[in-house]
Amino acid sequence: MEQVKSMPRIGEPAPQFEAVTTHGTLRLEDYKGSWLILFSHPADFTPVCTTEFIAFQGIYDELKKRNVELLGLSIDSVYSHIAWVRNIEEKMGVKIKFPVIADLNKEVASLYGMIMPGESKTETSRAVFVIDPEQKIRAIIYYPLTTGRNIDEILRLIDALQTHEKFKVATPANWRPGDDVIVPPPNTQEMAEQRMKEKYDIKDWYFSKKKI
Repeated sequence: MEQVKSMPRIGEPAPQFEAVTTHGTLRLEDYKGSWLILFSHPADFTPVCTTEFIAFQGIYDELKKRNVELLGLSIDSVYSHIAWVRNIEEKMGVKIKFPVIADLNKEVASLYGMIMPGESKTETSRAVFVIDPEQKIRAIIYYPLTTGRNIDEILRLIDALQTHEKFKVATPANWRPGDDVIVPPPNTQEMAEQRMKEKYDIKDWYFSKKKI
């Protein structure tokens, strides 16, 4: 029976790798000290993936302002990646500035659980891993082959994670930068009583918001 590798989990160290990319050989360690979005796509020269690459490039400058790097991946060859990136620039007028891993032996895809055999044994799913400057996995998103990602949500996720890091708060549903944030709830009866006297937007002892 084939041994099933455990899937990476939020809060765990990101699996280390060294891989050939369109920008030369890169290692996960090369990104230490910055945030990283590692994402996989099913295949080069496919329409949904093309829209996603254009959309990722559209937020690339905003990500860089947030100390976030982008790194793509599929199990195509580096020559296929180069040809496709050149094609996107020629046909769509968009220059792809971030590197793309050529994972022909599926080594990185296997480490990160990017292949879903029930959907496809030959293509990587649309996986997104957000890795922090200490190289810990902070968020994971999967989309099926047929559904292009909401790239704006990925940028929102980065803002939420970095807001938590800076202010030690949580963010509510549909939160955007500038919205109120959630104050961590008290964890003792005494703190709950004290919370009701504090100057937050308090709905109840466990539900308080504030501006930052």
